[in-house]
Amino acid sequence: MGWLDAGSGYQVRIGERGKVQCRNAKGKLLASVPSALKEDPQVVRLRQLTEWLDRHEAECRSTVDEWMVRSLPVPTALLVQVWADSAWAAALRDLVVTAGPDEVGFLRDADAERGLGVVTLDGDTVRLAPESVLVPHPVLLEDLEELREFGAELGVDQKVQQLFRQTFARPSAFAAGQRSVDEFSGGRFEQLNHAFSRCRTLGYPVRGGDAVYTAYENGVVVEARYWLGGDYPEGEAWTGDLRWTLADGTALPLADVGPVAWSEGMRMASAIHAGRVVAEDEAVAK
Repeated sequence: MGWLDAGSGYQVRIGERGKVQCRNAKGKLLASVPSALKEDPQVVRLRQLTEWLDRHEAECRSTVDEWMVRSLPVPTALLVQVWADSAWAAALRDLVVTAGPDEVGFLRDADAERGLGVVTLDGDTVRLAPESVLVPHPVLLEDLEELREFGAELGVDQKVQQLFRQTFARPSAFAAGQRSVDEFSGGRFEQLNHAFSRCRTLGYPVRGGDAVYTAYENGVVVEARYWLGGDYPEGEAWTGDLRWTLADGTALPLADVGPVAWSEGMRMASAIHAGRVVAEDEAVAK
């Protein structure tokens, strides 16, 4: 953006990295905004604008991530409308979209007249004009490894984790009536607060002592629940089993858990478990 006049002969603007920049009357760019200008009306307005832009970018990424984890059909008309916004375009660009079994590619453009521009696995740039497309969860992509390799060659830069999102394939069989996974149980935290803090950092809510991830599979709400503890927040805590329930709390047999809910639940438990206190013998073994 252009320079705006501030007090004492200074000028300010928002720079390329979204930070407020300042230059003096001689045109020299300063390393930071002088303290005398911190409360200048122009500086305050620009700072508020940058904060809004940061929130807007985060909201765009969060919305697109929700489309992806829910594998929702997204109308092409909607993509065309939001593409003019650089924050939306950045969140959508390079995501794998599908318009049919043979129409899969990396999204590069959305235009009202020409449709969607995608790069196919053959390396061709084609135009598609479907009513809607899917932004599939990676665990649902049959050619995931091929897409990852080609994406690396293409130099794709996904702002929303899709291709290189950690995924867990659901086993083909379980013990009869099995309702929980103990792969991530027994992780020790010096304080229960530490486990809760890790959940907050990772973006997982905690309810009733469980870290919770809400998945939507075939229109059904499924919650992955990973036990952290319900004792004193300052007390030592050990992680428990990972299980899945319906929204009303009904426990699901593992055989009834869908691939997305399974993958995202395992991803949550794995990320939280990674923050445990690692025993010396465990560290040596690694």
